[in-house]
Amino acid sequence: MILGEYSTPEALKNMHHTLGLDLPLWEQFIRFMKTLFTQGDTGNSIIMGTSARELIMQRAPVTLLLILIACVLAIITALLLATAAATHKDKLLDHLIRIFPAITLGMPIFWVGILLILLFSVRLGWFPVGGVGEGFTGTLRSLALPAITVAFSQIPTLVRSLRAQMLEVLESDFVVTLRASGIPSRVILFKHVLRNSALPTLMLLGVNISYLIGGTLVVEQVFGIKGIGSLLFTSISNRDFPVIQGIALYCALSVVIISLLIEIISWWLDPRTKGKQ
Repeated sequence: MILGEYSTPEALKNMHHTLGLDLPLWEQFIRFMKTLFTQGDTGNSIIMGTSARELIMQRAPVTLLLILIACVLAIITALLLATAAATHKDKLLDHLIRIFPAITLGMPIFWVGILLILLFSVRLGWFPVGGVGEGFTGTLRSLALPAITVAFSQIPTLVRSLRAQMLEVLESDFVVTLRASGIPSRVILFKHVLRNSALPTLMLLGVNISYLIGGTLVVEQVFGIKGIGSLLFTSISNRDFPVIQGIALYCALSVVIISLLIEIISWWLDPRTKGKQ
């Protein structure tokens, strides 16, 4: 693949020696693991000829920023909708908010992205159709629609989970006691109810973020963003195995780190979980 279709036997032999493919399999594995643990690299790209780690590091900032913005949007929107639904139980507002996840949960994420492009980019011209702009402001403006698209896929499950947990906490005995003692409802809601309701939703968010790390492929392709997703798509199309291995490795490492952070935050939110971990 590196030398092309019309390579000579001598060139193939030299390339085998350069890549270490003429060594025993166990020695190739040791060399691979040594490079992996000392340099954090899975080899050179077959197509680009450069380090897989360098290619991933060049694309990672855009993808991480996209996921960060999407998570912030999803959390804020879910908090607002779930709080409004829980505090207006069985009223019109609650029914409207409960209908929203039922409708949006089945919408394909690429379809939502295309609709946003047609409305806000093509018709209204508020945002660029694709790509990433220059500078911090240009980057944020370019990532606005992709972030909304990604957040749109996470909001329904977060709203459902947080609303159910808030209703359960609102009906608990300690909330009744706090109300009877004359504490304002707003203080009870934000200081006690939300904190006790957030833990299950936080765990759900951690799982969703883990999926998002490897699931931005479609969104990045729709909006023409050169991030990890588009790099993975190109590498799979070209069978660039070192890059594919590197992306899989770093995605798995990110999932472990996020899971650890979620555990730490859950300990802070609910000290009772410290003895159960």
